[in-house]
Amino acid sequence: MDQTLTASATNPLSIPFDNSYAALPEGFFARSAPRAASAPRLLAFNAGLAADLGITGTGDPDALAQAFSGNALPDGADPLAQAYAGHQFGGFSPQLGDGRALLIGEVMGRHGQRLDVQLKGSGRTVFSRNGDGLAAIGPVLREYLVAEAMQALGVPTTRALAAVATGDRVQRETAQPGAVLTRVASSHLRVGTFEFFAARQDKARLQVLLDYAIARHDPDADSPLAFLKGVIARQAKLVAHWTAVGFIHGVMNTDNTTISGETIDYGPCAFLDGYHPATVYSSIDRQGRYAYDNQREVLPWNMAQLASALLSLEPDTQAGIAAYTEAVNAMPALIDAAWLRHFGAKIGLAEPTEADRPMIEGLLTLMANQEADFTNTFRGLSDGTAGATFTDPAPFHDWETTWRARLAQETDPEARMLATNPAVIPRNHRVDHALKAAAEGDMAPFETLMRVLATPFTLSDANAAFAQPPRLEEEIEATFCGT
Repeated sequence: MDQTLTASATNPLSIPFDNSYAALPEGFFARSAPRAASAPRLLAFNAGLAADLGITGTGDPDALAQAFSGNALPDGADPLAQAYAGHQFGGFSPQLGDGRALLIGEVMGRHGQRLDVQLKGSGRTVFSRNGDGLAAIGPVLREYLVAEAMQALGVPTTRALAAVATGDRVQRETAQPGAVLTRVASSHLRVGTFEFFAARQDKARLQVLLDYAIARHDPDADSPLAFLKGVIARQAKLVAHWTAVGFIHGVMNTDNTTISGETIDYGPCAFLDGYHPATVYSSIDRQGRYAYDNQREVLPWNMAQLASALLSLEPDTQAGIAAYTEAVNAMPALIDAAWLRHFGAKIGLAEPTEADRPMIEGLLTLMANQEADFTNTFRGLSDGTAGATFTDPAPFHDWETTWRARLAQETDPEARMLATNPAVIPRNHRVDHALKAAAEGDMAPFETLMRVLATPFTLSDANAAFAQPPRLEEEIEATFCGT
């Protein structure tokens, strides 16, 4: 039954919707209704985020479950599936779109920012193709957990507002309990949204989209080129921050590359345990296109696709090609500069220079040679335990001598490192354990992990075990998308 109850009379929850995307012309989206959930049950709710969104009436878990399963949307909701295209692993798909998600509306947050509220896993839409539009509990809770962990780590990210079990089964490799995630984002505009209209040579709608995106994300941009440069700057900062916390997205397609510069779509994502730049976890990334260190190479390629989509709006295409090429070609330098700032801070440097780059890269090479634990090596620099992460610490101690001489020029480097290097991250084996337990009805490991990850830079007796890398038998070699 593909329809939703509409009554806020049965649901005291109030969301102050102020929708703008729904006012765009035909062709940007398709209105749709969430699939009814047979027995919705609240799994997790982000009360702090709800307060920031101005949501009221959140005291009743049953009412929250009804609303965020899609069974009883609050007044003002206008559910729609957004249209977009995308390059997936380098191959272009001219029509993708929200096949299992619905933008139910937007709110003006407490800090004056317009934010999307979206249901993910809410059933089929016109963009579903052969998919069922549903989500299983594992991928929903993975995205909830990792998104909020990224927020705590300071990485720009979409947020998780709620997770609701539907009471229905979802068929994947096996039948699994279904769930719906409520995701919050600065917007769900993607590089693929621009590619959708560019592929159809629909300049009129492409211009409408650009005007909308500029008003929402780049109000000072006075041209398509200025808008492109804004997106490039945000994405450059994002990918540098990803690498600094050892994050591997896993599916960096252009439909997963936001205009806002936020991380989106936590499918087969993972965090490094033992460091190697070529590390891949995603089961669908068979060629290593989105390996850990390749992420810095892929983002400029994705920005080139945005540049190609925008180019048709330039009055002088030939002149535009040169200017757009220059903007895209400047991105690696932006990424490198942001990378140097992050990794310089990780070894205690307030203002690292190019002269410090070989020292940073030298440490990473030592770590790669022995696959030293990424998180614990950097964290251990501040308390003298980094050498313990190496099977043969002698090369590290040689490096350490040079590093400490450089560190003598800094003020309070230990505090800088403690504030930059997390003690705990969403370790893959911990995430896997929590999700498997949740699928069996036990939410305690998930809730414990959420509490620990809320303060990632603080190591206490209570969370010390969560800082430990996996034992050999606990290592996760592959992560999965869940669609």
